[in-house]
Amino acid sequence: MRDERGSAVVDFVLVSLVLVPLVLGIMQVALVMFVHNTLASAAHEGARRGATIDRGPGDAAALTRQQIRGAVADRFARDVSARDTVVDGVPGVVVHVHAVVPALGLWGPGVSVDVEGHAVKEQAP
Repeated sequence: MRDERGSAVVDFVLVSLVLVPLVLGIMQVALVMFVHNTLASAAHEGARRGATIDRGPGDAAALTRQQIRGAVADRFARDVSARDTVVDGVPGVVVHVHAVVPALGLWGPGVSVDVEGHAVKEQAP
């Protein structure tokens, strides 16, 4: 019978070569989805704020930045813009957020995320 000392280390290394990148990939997808959903929610809330009678696009962008900073990190709130728009003759507000989610592993570029929130402007009675 052959001596099998040290074979557990080899098995561990071989399994780790497959398992570690797989786990990092799953974590990267989860992080991107979390950031995307958080940015989308903040953009929609900001657009709703900017669409009220006494508010404007500046208020929409400010609330969006505030919610992003409170939920994830400041770096995701750097590129937020809001503007008035008209869609099919109906006035509204659009909030656009662009962010880059960094890669979790040692290599690779970040993932670019762009989201928009839309709301119809309230009209005075």
